[in-house]
Amino acid sequence: MSEAPFDVLVVGAGPAGSTAARLLAADGWTVALVEKAEFPRRKVCGEFISATSLALLNAPGVGEAFFAMAGPPIQRVALFSGDTEVSASMPRSSGSADPWGRALGREHLDLILRDAAVSAGAQLYQPFSLKHIERRDGLFQATITSKAAAQVLSARTVISANGSWGMGPLAPPPRPHRAGDLLAFKAHFEDSALAKDLMPLLMFPGGYGGMAPTDSGQVSLSCCIRRDVLAQARAAYPASSAGHAVLSHIQQHCVGVRQALRDARLHGPILAAGPIRPGVRVRNRDSIFRVGNAAGEAHPIIAEGISMAMQSSWLLCRRLIELGRDATSASALQRVGDLYAKDWMGQFAPRIWAAQALATLAMRPSPTRAVTAVVAHEPALLTWGARISGKTLLLPS
Repeated sequence: MSEAPFDVLVVGAGPAGSTAARLLAADGWTVALVEKAEFPRRKVCGEFISATSLALLNAPGVGEAFFAMAGPPIQRVALFSGDTEVSASMPRSSGSADPWGRALGREHLDLILRDAAVSAGAQLYQPFSLKHIERRDGLFQATITSKAAAQVLSARTVISANGSWGMGPLAPPPRPHRAGDLLAFKAHFEDSALAKDLMPLLMFPGGYGGMAPTDSGQVSLSCCIRRDVLAQARAAYPASSAGHAVLSHIQQHCVGVRQALRDARLHGPILAAGPIRPGVRVRNRDSIFRVGNAAGEAHPIIAEGISMAMQSSWLLCRRLIELGRDATSASALQRVGDLYAKDWMGQFAPRIWAAQALATLAMRPSPTRAVTAVVAHEPALLTWGARISGKTLLLPS
């Protein structure tokens, strides 16, 4: 057992967990940061970070490393659906030092953010998995294990930043497979013909996706597809793996993707994960606070996952810092949880609802054709859609 209790135990060292660990450690909190995976690691993710989140990279060694490695600024948004290719301006974020978002692979981003948390003073336990947690005498006792060791950490407060796909005592309960489950895939390509300032939304039967120029001159393609439609795609391309069947399905139904990848080369394996769990889970339970996808997630169709993860940690940490590291009574933590939930809903609920509506339209043939026709006639709707998805929504002061 740790000799003295940590002020906070953060479970998960992705963008949400590492951001929370850094912010609290920089304020003088004692922080244990537990991560089960070894870094660097690739992960299913759209990789795009909105301009409104770039301020959260303002820490020694973080912003410099990010901008040195990230892809080019994304200044246009597009729609690729059927034989339609239409683009419009990405809305500028007037309140940010840099008005444009960028993409960076998780194998790089997670390392930058984790190392910044450690530099700020967080104590890292990696690779360690959380196996059991309980609260006794006002403290959380967490059992963590690696291949070679097991130990118990004691903490006054716990932040769950372990996503919505993981296993363990803080993970959501499993549920049976459904035909409508959305499974996620990601692939990187070299030598793509996609314009370097363009981030297209992809609409195809049974799913949706996006492309973005990312680091090292590559292009990232990420998508979600219904489980039953994936089965159809695999039947249509029986010699292909699931990931390659999905890519073939997308290229069959999106001329823009087919052209962008005409001479491109796949870089590395196609990753898969899921099913995704869009929705709201922000309410704290038993003084365990949730950030990132553990708190809630929007359909990835709006490309706001990393931004929401980092911003949710900022919203929570500012409330915890206001409370003070010594004020950890149940009533005080409940007050923080109530304020955080209110902040979270105000910041993210509109984009979650917008993403739900757009995802529903994108996966149905008739609405997709109607949306495509309307956007082709009025491309400025793409700019408006990017704005309501949160691309210009600043964090509260």
